[in-house]
Amino acid sequence: MKPVAFIFARSGSKGLPEKNTRPLSGKPLIAWSIEQALAVNRFERLIVSTDSSEIAGIARDFGAETPFIRPEELARDDSSEIGAWRHALRYVSESSGSLPEPMVSLPATAPLRTSLDIDKCLDEYEKGGADVIITVTDSHRNPFYNMVKKNDDGTVSIVNSFPNTIIRRQSAPIVYDITTVCYVANSQFILSNDSIFSGRVRSVNVPVERSIDIDTLYDFQVAEFLIEMREKNK
Repeated sequence: MKPVAFIFARSGSKGLPEKNTRPLSGKPLIAWSIEQALAVNRFERLIVSTDSSEIAGIARDFGAETPFIRPEELARDDSSEIGAWRHALRYVSESSGSLPEPMVSLPATAPLRTSLDIDKCLDEYEKGGADVIITVTDSHRNPFYNMVKKNDDGTVSIVNSFPNTIIRRQSAPIVYDITTVCYVANSQFILSNDSIFSGRVRSVNVPVERSIDIDTLYDFQVAEFLIEMREKNK
């Protein structure tokens, strides 16, 4: 089977309640990811996995499939994301007789991605030699230089340290923030492993202005502002 895109969007959210259906610049948050996926012509199907009939209805209105409702035990705060991935893959396998190659996860919380970002991740996967492709962005903090942890005695110390103290940002190892823009994975690998980092993982760098991950009202407001600026600059 050709690549299949999935959007995993549960109803519960403590940081920003009902965020997946919350209007962002004129349309529900999840609609942004659906439209971005539909703009990529390499997907055989676009499936939304959700425990919410409301989210499912919105997803269908914007052109996605919702062939199942995700079980409650896979939609709790402590449920693993990879568990939801496996459930969706098993559904596709059992209903169609084959697995997607690869599967693509496009979290609804990254509305500023572009279809080009998705295409770049697919291109990177097609080079071979990787079980999973993730997206990253340049980090503004570095655990070898300007990130600290609290010690038991109340003092703080650098999260990671070398034998010699690093006093310049430029001397610290380059690190990146993982983003939720796009994940591309071998379906059989996901069914057989509990962590994406159990296998070979490569990355695609995404500009910070397209990598926001909405978890709080502040994130939502930042996304609205960035969308407004992007529209003005067209």
